[in-house]
Amino acid sequence: MVTKYPQHITLEEAWRLLESAFAGYARKFKTETDITEAAGHILTRDIKAERNVPHYAASAVDGYALRAADTAEASAATPARVKKGKYQWMNTGAALPDWADAVLMVEDSSLEGDELLIYRPLTPSANVRPLGEDVMAGQIIAREGEEVTPALISLFLCAGLEKVPVYRKAKSLFIPTGDEIIARGEWLARESQRSGTVAESNSLFIASSFKKWGCEVDVTPILPDDPELLKEYIQKGAAEYDVVMVGAGSAKGRRDHTTEVFEELGEVLFRGVRMKPGRPAMAACVGGKPVICLPGFPMSTAVTLWSLVLPLLKMLSGHKLGSEKEIIKEAIGTKYSLAAKLLVQHSSPQGIEEWLRVKTALVGKNLYGWALTSGASVLWALAEADGIAMLPASALECEKGTEIEIWMTRRVELQRRALFQGSDDPAIQLLVTPVRRRGADLALRAVGSMGGLAALSRGECHVAAAHLLDEESGGYNDIFIERFSNGRRWKRILVFYRTQGIIVPRGNPKGIKSFRDLCSGELVFSNRQPGAGTRVLFDHLLKSEGTAPEKIKGYSQICTTHMEAANRVYTGLADATLGIRSAADALGLDFIPLAEEPYELVIPEEHLRHPGIEALIESLSDAEWRKQVEEMGGYRWPN
Repeated sequence: MVTKYPQHITLEEAWRLLESAFAGYARKFKTETDITEAAGHILTRDIKAERNVPHYAASAVDGYALRAADTAEASAATPARVKKGKYQWMNTGAALPDWADAVLMVEDSSLEGDELLIYRPLTPSANVRPLGEDVMAGQIIAREGEEVTPALISLFLCAGLEKVPVYRKAKSLFIPTGDEIIARGEWLARESQRSGTVAESNSLFIASSFKKWGCEVDVTPILPDDPELLKEYIQKGAAEYDVVMVGAGSAKGRRDHTTEVFEELGEVLFRGVRMKPGRPAMAACVGGKPVICLPGFPMSTAVTLWSLVLPLLKMLSGHKLGSEKEIIKEAIGTKYSLAAKLLVQHSSPQGIEEWLRVKTALVGKNLYGWALTSGASVLWALAEADGIAMLPASALECEKGTEIEIWMTRRVELQRRALFQGSDDPAIQLLVTPVRRRGADLALRAVGSMGGLAALSRGECHVAAAHLLDEESGGYNDIFIERFSNGRRWKRILVFYRTQGIIVPRGNPKGIKSFRDLCSGELVFSNRQPGAGTRVLFDHLLKSEGTAPEKIKGYSQICTTHMEAANRVYTGLADATLGIRSAADALGLDFIPLAEEPYELVIPEEHLRHPGIEALIESLSDAEWRKQVEEMGGYRWPN
């Protein structure tokens, strides 16, 4: 099928199409507003002062108004004397009498009876603010295209202006759609949710973003997947608002009707933008108004909002659009930019601009950045990230160490942040808050015990954590730390002992009683990544039972955290996994204990004085943290 509109275009091409369709539309936004409401608006023409500022000659100091000629040849040794009636006391800002032409600072005078003694000569207009010193009537005080600031508002009043000509801000409407999305009130009221449903959270993100940008947005009730109803709301929205946004419906599923509605109501400008996430974004002109389709996944909505909606709003309200990069930096709330090295290799889709949610840490002299979970539906990564990096379409394989620019959306004291890499554990995740309460910070990367020790040996973190079983000795960690430390001095801290076991669905429907039951070949197992301590334990137990890995269904099914593996059991994708009790308890799953293992932190001696490490070690004794760990269950403190 041949379409009449561009598809899968670049972000720059999408901008040009919007600009071409709606640049002239901004003329309709010209208005006049009271100066008290003008902040943040763009002026539509030059502004001239209607009054002089100040409108009278005023004293610039505390002192005496007099004639400069009466101060001639005055000095500290031979002061000039002025009789009463030829001088007058002045406060700063007071109007100068008509007969005076200068003001003597009080420090340069004294009184002797009624006579004023003057200790320095003055020239005419000394210490006098002349009429119109700040602004002269008729002078241009602000120019077309400038944004009205608080300083300009004060100046407008002083210059005799009550109203100023500006571009008004666009009024926007957001229409959330989808049978699967649930309104906030209903979502919060239900203790359990139907499978396949999601909270309608995009409207909250949109409303908060618009508020931050100083723009207005209204939100309709959630519409079901009904093309006729969607058509009605878009038509009404285009008649009453300046910009209409539709949530979801741009894909090619049977319930995605937005494209056909756009085609019926107006002209589709483009469909699909070559960026990840946000690829299904779409725009149309309906009744002369811009209508933007925001993809349904939260991160896709955010990206489309930043890269298409804000530039459109700025263009309509008279802003001159700068570079793509600068507008997006403004949209996401960039505080400053940093250049960092990729901590791990990253593959990017060919020909697609990719938005990375990035975390950062400074280890030695190296500033590292790494991408958090990249899924378009993942909200946590956006909330957790320090900033955003936008990879160009040409970036296909970014090797480890590649330099990237990060637009930081929060301020990070990198010198006080410690980077943890190692074995995943919910108790360690709880340490971030105690560390922050001690004036430092802790960034966490779950890479498994072996991965953490390897990162420590490469100088890519400040602290690692391990629980690696040595099959030959039956001990934990010793041989591995000796191998990776390569003779360097590493401090070991035994944090706790934790119980590893088999996690199964509630009620244990498959009747699993021991590890041997997992070796039958009939059960689907959810495994951990190579190098994880839990994976090492699982492989050891398999070997002890004489079972080949290939006999285990799901052996190659890799999860990087205890919660991810347990969640596969919870959702029915696996019959069992190996993990810790706290992961099973968090999801209401059953747990069959197998072994107790020591969980150790490993810290190179050169990092022991790092503020983040000092705070981490202190936090291990934090009473509140210890109480939380005990409440989770499955942990035992060392004697």
